Amino acid sequence: MAIVKGAFELTGSFGNASFYTRRGSDKVIVRIKGGASKEKIKKSPKFEGFRLQQKEWKGCTAFASTLRYAFGGLHRLADYNVTPVLNGLAKNLQKLDTEHEIGKRSIHLTGMGYTLENFNLNRTYPFNSVLRVMVQSSINRAEGSATVVVPRIDGAIDVHNVQRLPYMRLIVSLGLISDLHYLENQLEFAPINPLVHGITEVHTGDWSLSETVMEAQTFTLQLDELTLADLTDDCALILCMGIEFGKVGFTGEPQAVKYAGSARVLKVE
Repeated sequence: MAIVKGAFELTGSFGNASFYTRRGSDKVIVRIKGGASKEKIKKSPKFEGFRLQQKEWKGCTAFASTLRYAFGGLHRLADYNVTPVLNGLAKNLQKLDTEHEIGKRSIHLTGMGYTLENFNLNRTYPFNSVLRVMVQSSINRAEGSATVVVPRIDGAIDVHNVQRLPYMRLIVSLGLISDLHYLENQLEFAPINPLVHGITEVHTGDWSLSETVMEAQTFTLQLDELTLADLTDDCALILCMGIEFGKVGFTGEPQAVKYAGSARVLKVE
């Protein structure tokens, strides 16, 4: 991968090169086309190891895709593309599986929740730099519940409102994601417990004026009885929190502004 510097500011294809940009970077990236043919990669014995890695990578991307939505929609506040990072997390978890051969290794977040805890969806303004109060959180796995305690917030002091938008609100979510394993009969990766894979409970707070005082609050999220009944040891619970900013919309009511806010993973159980 090369990065274009200087006067060039183009995207698309030019000869044997492709130019493109990505969110979170102001650089134009160039890739050169070429390499082995699809047919050779598909059938040649020389690419057997590569094919096994490709098969496993499909499991990683499937896991990361559901994990992103297990954040309860808070990925919309990210200021960079979190998907490749989550793909990489899934791959690192997959490498820990020493019981299965390459091409069939499982992905287990359960027991490895610390690898995701405190994951920030923002790089320029991380969550703790935007909401400057000490938030306390806990997960009760047996009851399928989570609690977030937020102390008193003085919007003029405790909140870094980067775009100086007039409204703000707090959002908390509790998501479920199942470990993945390889199914021989289907030749693909699938969740061990598909019944709860990707389910989320979300509490979205009311809009408040950005510079007002918000009294101390306690948010409690509870899985419904059916989901709790289906919860198994193969599933991880993910507690997230975000702060979102808004402006006056067309109807005169507060409306969220795209990418205005910050979020992070609080706990994984």
